[in-house]
Amino acid sequence: MLRIKICGLTRDEDVRAAVDAGADALGFVFYPPSPRHVEPDRAARLARLAPPFVSVVGLFVNAEPCRVHETLAAAPLHLLQFHGDEDEAYCRQFGRPYIKAARMRPGFDLLQYAARFPSAQAILVDAFVDAYGGGGRTFDWNLIPPGLPGPLVLSGGLDAGNVGEAIARVRPAAVDVSSGVESARGVKDAAKIHAFIAAARAAATDRSFSETG
Repeated sequence: MLRIKICGLTRDEDVRAAVDAGADALGFVFYPPSPRHVEPDRAARLARLAPPFVSVVGLFVNAEPCRVHETLAAAPLHLLQFHGDEDEAYCRQFGRPYIKAARMRPGFDLLQYAARFPSAQAILVDAFVDAYGGGGRTFDWNLIPPGLPGPLVLSGGLDAGNVGEAIARVRPAAVDVSSGVESARGVKDAAKIHAFIAAARAAATDRSFSETG
């Protein structure tokens, strides 16, 4: 079953909108340069709005290990998401399941990259930009090779208008969206969240039907 994560949440009403729309996971950004950055105490308050069986995910970029430990002590994170230059030993040290992000561009060997993180729950693919994060840009989905050793999370420029095509073409285990459901940087739009999740669920249903039919 396709999983859907709404990332970069900063406000109570945005968390409630994501939950009401049926998100499987809520993402909080602990990367200070990001306009979606939240402090651990704020994330802890927002995470309390998550009902049972909705995952709370913390996103980090090249953070000092002590900062990750401090965040874990303050906020109830179920899953970690690393978007920087972290190696597997770094990612494993916190005793939490984790996802490792890959920044896609021509010439990038995703199979070789994934092999460096055998303990990852999944590899997340995003667009390559100069800064960390996909910058709301899509990338050429044909760059994703077949035969990845584990689940794939698709990110990068997704919105309600293209997520259906993305799911049909890439067949990811999960999709991750942030800027594609915003009215301004760091401010989510409830209608866009609902539209995105509805489009993703419809595409996943169509995929399941085609696979069984």
